[in-house]
Amino acid sequence: MKEKFRAINQIWKLVILILLIAIAFSYAMFQGGFVSWFLFYSFLPFAAYSLAVSFYPVQEGIIAERQLPKHEFVAGEPLKVRTILKRGKAFPLFYLLAEEKLSGSLNHAVSHGQTKSLLFPGFSKELIFDYMIEELPRGEHTFQSIKLKTGDLLGLIERETNSNSEDRILVYPAYTELLYRPFENHYDQGAAASRERVQRDTTMAIGVRDYQPGDRFSWINWKASAKRNEIMTKEFEQRQSHDVLIVMDCAPDRHFEAIVSFTASIARAILKKGAQAGLLSVSKERASFPVRGGEGQLQQIFYHLAKVQPACAVPIEAVLEAETFYSGQNMTMMIVTSSLTRSLIEKAGLLGHKKGMVTVFLIKDEGESPTNEELALKAMGITRGVRVMLVHENQFDSAFSEVSLR
Repeated sequence: MKEKFRAINQIWKLVILILLIAIAFSYAMFQGGFVSWFLFYSFLPFAAYSLAVSFYPVQEGIIAERQLPKHEFVAGEPLKVRTILKRGKAFPLFYLLAEEKLSGSLNHAVSHGQTKSLLFPGFSKELIFDYMIEELPRGEHTFQSIKLKTGDLLGLIERETNSNSEDRILVYPAYTELLYRPFENHYDQGAAASRERVQRDTTMAIGVRDYQPGDRFSWINWKASAKRNEIMTKEFEQRQSHDVLIVMDCAPDRHFEAIVSFTASIARAILKKGAQAGLLSVSKERASFPVRGGEGQLQQIFYHLAKVQPACAVPIEAVLEAETFYSGQNMTMMIVTSSLTRSLIEKAGLLGHKKGMVTVFLIKDEGESPTNEELALKAMGITRGVRVMLVHENQFDSAFSEVSLR
């Protein structure tokens, strides 16, 4: 309907232009004299240009290309987008208004008019305009098309088209560098993190990895370090299971982005430590990643976290109730949520009693204190063998230190 109205409007303006030419010519013919013919010939170039613009093939005559520095980013990174407009013919255009059409949350990441540029092509066959997105939001984003608009000097003729130039970028969640340390048995006063490393059989190296604080000097692989020009340490076979299953709350909540960011941080810290980790989330669809280790597992988890949305219709305790994944060998379960309830503590305590240890990470705003109800639930969790750890935004690095609800 919109396209039909635009076509009718263009035809109507073209008819008006032809009528104006006819009126000017008639006035010169019947009035005669220098002045009338001067007015007609002065108006004629503008009218001729307007007629030429009305037949200029904007859609086929201008090709848009978008240049992106890369296609994978981390949330919060800036992005400079360069758009190149190429024309096959050097037709003199008075102006060209180019506007990037963004979709979804990416459209809210830039201020109004920032993706719009007024260009004066003249006879140029190539035009360039740039714009900046200061902070990329997490998710998979699509650059769909570029809206192009031009017209004549009189403002009668306007030509508009969308130049299809699709590009996709994937923005992974922001993460904080954490030093993962398996928790010791909890105490009446809270929970503490073990300072012992994941136990390994140091007589059998199965690979190499980046150096991490706490690695022993004897673990350094000097040959690999010299080859990669950075310190590499040997990766040993584990003697003791330190499997971790992370359950992320995907219910709609204002803390959801912080939940995703913290989940990414602990998953990365666990896997970089050499332990194994899995992930469970229930949003629009259920997503489950078996407990595994390695860089491939980290990539799969991060790819999922880049696209997950807060669309779970049930609370996290209902998700735990419906799942049958928590079977087999004992493992540590970490639940990341921003809502602490009695039913969650009860369900977590039941799972911890049957299969392993359960830690609930409660995400709060920076500087936000726990409520009295949350303090009571924390005490209840201690009696049921459930750790409740308070984690503030922008303070994720304290998650595995002596953190507790105070």
